[in-house]
Amino acid sequence: MANADFRLEEREVADLSPNMRYAWAAKLVAEKAPLRILPGERIVGSATLLEAPRHQTPVAAVGSTSHTTIGFHRVLKTGYAGLRKQIAERLARERLARGGWETHSRGRLCHNAGGWETHSQGRLCHNAAASSKGQEDLLRAMEMCLDAAAVWHRRHIDLLTELAENSTGDERVNYLRARQALERVPENPPESFHEAVQSLWFMYAFQRLMGNWSGIGRIDEMLGPYLRRDLEAERLTLDEAREILAHFWIKGCEWIGAPCVGESGDAQFYQNIILSGVDADGAEVTNEATYLILDIVEELHISDFPIGVRLHSGTPERLLRRVAEVQRHGGGIVALYNEEVVIDGLVQFGYPLEEARTFTNDGCWEVLIPGKTNFSYAPFDMLALLQGTLGLHDGSQPAPDYADFEDLYQAFIETVAKRVDQHHAEADGFARGGPPAPLLSLFVEDCIERGRGYHDRGARYNVLAPHAGGMANVADSLLVIKKLIYDEKFLSLPEFIGILRSDWDGQEPLRRLILSRFEFYGNDDDEADGMMERLFNDYTSLVGRVREREGVLRPAGISTFGREIGWRTLRKASPDGHRMGEILATNFSPSPGADRRGPTAAVKSYCKMDFARAPNGATIELKIDPGSVKGDAGRDALVALMRSFAQLGGFYMHVDVVDSATLLDAQRYPEKYPNLPVRISGWSARFATLSKDWQDMVIARTQQVC
Repeated sequence: MANADFRLEEREVADLSPNMRYAWAAKLVAEKAPLRILPGERIVGSATLLEAPRHQTPVAAVGSTSHTTIGFHRVLKTGYAGLRKQIAERLARERLARGGWETHSRGRLCHNAGGWETHSQGRLCHNAAASSKGQEDLLRAMEMCLDAAAVWHRRHIDLLTELAENSTGDERVNYLRARQALERVPENPPESFHEAVQSLWFMYAFQRLMGNWSGIGRIDEMLGPYLRRDLEAERLTLDEAREILAHFWIKGCEWIGAPCVGESGDAQFYQNIILSGVDADGAEVTNEATYLILDIVEELHISDFPIGVRLHSGTPERLLRRVAEVQRHGGGIVALYNEEVVIDGLVQFGYPLEEARTFTNDGCWEVLIPGKTNFSYAPFDMLALLQGTLGLHDGSQPAPDYADFEDLYQAFIETVAKRVDQHHAEADGFARGGPPAPLLSLFVEDCIERGRGYHDRGARYNVLAPHAGGMANVADSLLVIKKLIYDEKFLSLPEFIGILRSDWDGQEPLRRLILSRFEFYGNDDDEADGMMERLFNDYTSLVGRVREREGVLRPAGISTFGREIGWRTLRKASPDGHRMGEILATNFSPSPGADRRGPTAAVKSYCKMDFARAPNGATIELKIDPGSVKGDAGRDALVALMRSFAQLGGFYMHVDVVDSATLLDAQRYPEKYPNLPVRISGWSARFATLSKDWQDMVIARTQQVC
């Protein structure tokens, strides 16, 4: 990979809008970006410019887009030709709408080419004259992006022809076969499984070439019907289909080693895959492609496509066993959604049932409606808010002394409420005037219809979700304060705050007493889990006061996504026995080492929450000792754990089967483990590519025996 060595001619684009500048950049990238087709490849198309994995748009000098899953499923069915037709029809209506003035009666709602406006009696209103030019400009930029994609396509066809002419034997046959699979797509809908896989990858690769990091979504739902038809017509065998799909998986490794990944590993490019579950009509999706993908992951152990399998009460037993068998290989590549809880939460939040059933994720595990959502989230550290309530951040002030636990708790919740209100104020301006993204907008409903871009309220749903972090340590800390200070009166609150301000200096026996005596969240203890449930319900109630405002949805979520590493430098000592600088709980998992009663107890604690109240998600991570899941009995234990997770009402769970001793050895001798993957949060990464802090976070997770 290399940086783009070509630039836009300023004299050609000086007077163009941001959208048209982007489109010209796409055209130049399509014409000039290096192509890479390797001998033996069944699937072609590579994002070869280094700007892209750095989250930049090559040539355009603007940021790119991530945390989304765009509508590959829709465009696969229509081809680029379907998008061209949609744009042409929209432009025709735009020209018609500009043809005259209209008089609107009092209070009538008039669709104004992308927004609804109320007009007073008798007022003459030009039909979007001011905004119409901008809408047409975006639509023309979209057309130009499609033309750029066609140029990139033609270059690949020409190169495949040249490579075939200059080769012989099996190599020549393969080039010709690859050209045949690419020739009609993605301009037209695919007619075969090979064309469908090639079309999906080629659309995805061009988005990546322009720097966009989209999830892929429900790949078995997209590809399964093509596979079934080809198998039934005996146009290909299952082994041939496996080979084609395996090449798709191998292509997903192309950005390994790109110098842009920071400390969080080498696979955080949001290439998420969703498998199984029900479709919009409630029918089972699981098909031959589902099992092929699990076969390929087991064989190749490629972790660059994190997989979320959607479970429900009727999930086939065969699928559960297959997932468990793949999970035993480690790497945390396959995680689990409980789709009945997810769908219920989305419906209660206000999504139509048919839409809710289609959910995927944003590239990690936060749920959204694919191809219709502009999504982002805003994290905050709830533990820091509790420590502020206790006066730990300003040691020069007298320690607060609340009369009873309820006074303290209410003061803390008022602090959380202010932070949530701050989120809502910030969310009011979300998705207004962001960077141009006409290529991405093509794949997102209703950008074409509204004539507005992805970052300018073009998407059907605009979502900015608040995400609270540190909740396990908050609940554990509140439990300690309630019992130690107010119930047992072991010491006063100001005395305890003084100990925390000194980072437990001289109080090691007390610190160890707290860590060993208390049953914290993660042990199926009703008292500890009750504190967490109270905290969870109060947080989600605060967020739920404003479901939507200013066109922006605000579903509650709970996460850290590795931020517990950065937050530790800002946190003080915590009442649940932790010193300053420790890496504490991840996402909605128990605090490291606190979950002492096995994975089932941890899952039961987690599942006591009503996750329909947090429709943007909350996850639990489990690290399982490989020795405990060997053989049929070990596999069946993992299946039982999955069933318990679903039956008890969990939301999302990822299981990493890895030995802590192996991780410690890999940290010391990384050259021995270049391809050892571990689950981080919504993604996996090769352990050796993580910084030491991130490695320590994974190592610190409690080693469970299944």
